Amino acid sequence: MEQQLSATAMTLLSLIVLAALTLPFLIHKVEEELEIFLLVCGLCAVTISGAWHGHLVAEALKEPIAITLAVLVLGVLFKRFGHWTAHAVHAVETKTGPKTLLFLTVFLIGLFSSVLTAIIAALITAEIIKLLDMPAAAKTRLAVYACFAIGFGAILTPIGEPLSTIVIAKLKGEPYQADFFFLTRLMGVWILPALVLFGALAARLGSRPLTAKPEGKAETEPYKQIWLRAGKVYMFVAALILLGEGLKPLAARTITHLSKYALYWINSLSAVLDNATLASIEIMPSLPKETLVFLLASLILAGGLLIPGNIPNIICAAKLGIKSREWAREALPIGLALMVVYFILLSIVL
Repeated sequence: MEQQLSATAMTLLSLIVLAALTLPFLIHKVEEELEIFLLVCGLCAVTISGAWHGHLVAEALKEPIAITLAVLVLGVLFKRFGHWTAHAVHAVETKTGPKTLLFLTVFLIGLFSSVLTAIIAALITAEIIKLLDMPAAAKTRLAVYACFAIGFGAILTPIGEPLSTIVIAKLKGEPYQADFFFLTRLMGVWILPALVLFGALAARLGSRPLTAKPEGKAETEPYKQIWLRAGKVYMFVAALILLGEGLKPLAARTITHLSKYALYWINSLSAVLDNATLASIEIMPSLPKETLVFLLASLILAGGLLIPGNIPNIICAAKLGIKSREWAREALPIGLALMVVYFILLSIVL
């Protein structure tokens, strides 16, 4: 009976993953209220897996606070002093041209997200994109490129994002003795070309001037909108914490004893499941260096495919009003193509 219940639970958890992957694209109301939908999925997953405990509840309530405060405080600061940002962006475009402006925005923010943190990098990116005179589809594409770049760059240090923090924590002992720059040495050669690529793709969107000289203080969004966005981000992060914990049994059952090649593609789950959760299950000191690179590359790439895959995606989508289908339309082609390219290159080189 226990085995049957376990099998039933695994089936239900699989259905939750399927729902999270498909329903935002099939049902408009789910797409409109994505954070509420994911919160329901997380609550169901935790209940099915029997993972409820005081620490999880505390974590789900506490962990989103720092991100939410960052979104709220920077939202207010950009409202009060955003005209300075507008002047700076216009000055850079005037001196370098629109293509260089877009390249530098994506490349540098991606590179320095390892120091700024992925959250701050995403907030700056969204604010810059809001200032640009571009069609909505082009802004979505630029946000996707920038968030992919942030996902790549933030892993270079343990302060960049939770994924890198977990990896360093799990590998700080023998045999790796992972220090602050361990991931820079391990992944740098695979990260920097990607940052250049996303910067170059962004530059292609700069076919005409994108900014005008700011005259006085531009119209800013109301405080109500800033508070609402912060609340949505809080709910989003809490939902991902619950979803990650609830789906851990399914992830652990699925990835056990799989090869690095199979894990590479199974890590596509990080499109909806926090990649830090998968890293906490997969990353072990006994893994060879080549396997570590395989796993980390797939987690980074898949994290950009859909809005729930990464905190920068969530922040930029909330701040720019990007919906699930709009994000997927731009992110899936480039993301899946890069997953294939990286898979081939890693298989050959490693």
